[in-house]
Amino acid sequence: MTDTTDQKRPSEKLGTHYHNCVYQLLKQAIADYLQWMKSVGYTRNTRKNYQAQLNQFLCFSKNTTISWQQLFTSNSLEYFKKITEQSSVPAINGLSRYLFCKGKIPKPFSNRPPPIDLPKIYEDYLSYQQTHRQATARQISIIKRVLVAFDQYLQSHKIDLGSLKIEQVDAFMAQFLAPFAAGSCRIYRCNLRGFLTYLYHERNIIKRNLAPFVVSRREYAQAKPPNFLRHQEIRKLFAGLTIGNVSDIRTYALVQLAYTMGLRHKEISQIRLNDISFSTQQLTLAERKGTNPIELPMPEHTVKAIAAYVIGARPQSEHRRVFLTLHPPFRPMRSGTVGYHITKAMRKVGLLSTAYWLRHTYAQNLLEAGASIFEIKEMLGHDKIESTKNYLRIHIQLMRKVLFDETF
Repeated sequence: MTDTTDQKRPSEKLGTHYHNCVYQLLKQAIADYLQWMKSVGYTRNTRKNYQAQLNQFLCFSKNTTISWQQLFTSNSLEYFKKITEQSSVPAINGLSRYLFCKGKIPKPFSNRPPPIDLPKIYEDYLSYQQTHRQATARQISIIKRVLVAFDQYLQSHKIDLGSLKIEQVDAFMAQFLAPFAAGSCRIYRCNLRGFLTYLYHERNIIKRNLAPFVVSRREYAQAKPPNFLRHQEIRKLFAGLTIGNVSDIRTYALVQLAYTMGLRHKEISQIRLNDISFSTQQLTLAERKGTNPIELPMPEHTVKAIAAYVIGARPQSEHRRVFLTLHPPFRPMRSGTVGYHITKAMRKVGLLSTAYWLRHTYAQNLLEAGASIFEIKEMLGHDKIESTKNYLRIHIQLMRKVLFDETF
């Protein structure tokens, strides 16, 4: 009688050998990828974090019977994320792109989830954010994440937008925000407030503006600070700016653009080299909020600050954007990064303000210089005069002299 166990052993050995080959192949691919990251300038900390996630992926391949072809598919990736309880896998996405470029796999993982169709009112709001609020693709993605969850909640509880109540909004937020950290919760609350405001003011879908009620406990007692810098605070800010290294030189140029020209963070991040005419001291902004292109005169100090950065601190790159990241691989700065570095310079000298205060201060300075509200509207790139009025709530020199004992 033939032993059936002996008959299976050759195929089992062949399967084990193939599986070991997949493991060794992936192990070598990870080593090559980490070495490539080092060669192109990724930081040590980033490489360390990537290696930890890639080691998990290597163990995953060892403990499963997935072939090399199946290993880099969306099904395998979702299975890996499920068993490791990870929502994002940047290291594995990066490895797949590396292997794709080397011709080792037919296609990389897609970083983009499949599109989700939302009801028209939600899509209209996303379009509104892009057109009127100049929201970036990343911001739209975050807003859509909240709207998808909100729509699913309303549908599951059979709640109509037109009859929406604050108790229902509170219940959704309590459920949706439960797994997130405090910083993420603040962002998601802000996104939902924006949508509720849109439903009330722009579309008249809800009978009461529920946005002011979407707050955390700590926000109830917060007083709104003034949104402009006084003259002594501006002097303090510029006195604290240095040009000791490339980061300082870049920050100095960012602050000059924000203060002397009132540019938004995104407008600063999108400036291209050919947008600046150093000979005529002109800046062309082709992409403004509300698609209002304009040519603006540049103060001499601002021109010199940008020239110093371009000549002495800007990395060599094929990118045409003026402001780039400090470390390779060099990329254009994001809007949020621009705001971060300006705010960091303010906090360095003890100012409890944010980068956007410089834009408000610019509007105040224009008003004090005798500009009409219509001229200020054009300089700020606003669609509506009402938006400009919000920047000018604070009275000018006379009130500032009375309140703050300032002299001019």
